[in-house]
Amino acid sequence: MSDTVADSPTTGQKFTAETLGTFVLVFFGCGAALISGGDYVATGLTFGLTVVVMAYAVGRVSGGHFNPAVTLGAVLGGRLPWNQVGIYMAAQLLGGLLAGAALLGIMQGFPDFSAEGNMAQNFFGDQSALDFAWWAALLLETLMTAVFLWVILAVTDERNEVNVALGPLAIGLSLAMIHFASMAATGTSVNPARSIGVGVFAGTDAIVQLWLFVLAPLLGAAIAGLTYPVLFGQGATPVAGSGLSFGGGRKDQFVPGNYEAQWNQGQQGGWGQPGAAWGAPPQQQWGQPVPPQQQPDPAYGAPQGAPQGAPQSAPSAAPGQWGQPAPQQQPPAQPGQWGAPPAQQPGQPGQPGQSAPGHWGNPDGDDDGRTQVRRPD
Repeated sequence: MSDTVADSPTTGQKFTAETLGTFVLVFFGCGAALISGGDYVATGLTFGLTVVVMAYAVGRVSGGHFNPAVTLGAVLGGRLPWNQVGIYMAAQLLGGLLAGAALLGIMQGFPDFSAEGNMAQNFFGDQSALDFAWWAALLLETLMTAVFLWVILAVTDERNEVNVALGPLAIGLSLAMIHFASMAATGTSVNPARSIGVGVFAGTDAIVQLWLFVLAPLLGAAIAGLTYPVLFGQGATPVAGSGLSFGGGRKDQFVPGNYEAQWNQGQQGGWGQPGAAWGAPPQQQWGQPVPPQQQPDPAYGAPQGAPQGAPQSAPSAAPGQWGQPAPQQQPPAQPGQWGAPPAQQPGQPGQPGQSAPGHWGNPDGDDDGRTQVRRPD
């Protein structure tokens, strides 16, 4: 048990995983856009591949969100407690800003490089080559983020029979698909950390437009997180403190160390028991027989296990339990217990209603010096 507990990810490890994963996503994705001159295929595939690579690398630790919109969709979809949202989003923003700062420094190696309007930032309106309207950009980013979250929630659904190892691949390909459909219009955000990470270094115009690329992804994620259980079913009990419940998750919650389990934190229950809390005894499942009741020891009243070979009782509750009638007849007391007759000695009659010689009510026998009642002469 100690080895399993030690292997469960800590909050610090999750923070580190999300920071590193978001850094790699923004640095390589936006870096590919800058170095390739905005090449569609190179940029789209790079964003998708970074998600695949980092989800395989650290997905078992944090689930591989690397995106505040993904975290919001996860918590509203019942996969993550609210008390972890702040840690995840802080790590993602830190990773995005570190990547933006690293790109700014590295791009200074090109002669006459100017960061203003040239940091692979997102855009709309007069900042877009197509003069894409703000309301259209808002709708496009909202829709794309909702589709992205529906894909993620479906791939990580514990009812999904697809191999768990294919989850990051499907998510990465969906992100590449989204880039191919929207790069010319908005530069493709679907990720506030990606937009903020490079946008704050791209000049005043880029900073002014950041509101849309924060609002739209969060709105799309909220839509997907709230509607996924309605459209496709919950599949499992939501994590404590997730969804529209703000109570927070269990601090002692155990999360197995694999990618799908991180996305379904707590849904697979505690130590080896589905739906059980950490350290709780196993719950009886529907249709399973009730374990045999322990019987008292004849001499001391200590509990004993059921004798070997005894038949198992039916699934119904045992007599004397709540909702069940008490047994009509009690088993006879064993010799030596309170209220039981004295133990029968060898050679003494054992018929009911007869007393052994020398005992109370039978004056004909010798009781070895004990007080006896004699008939009057």
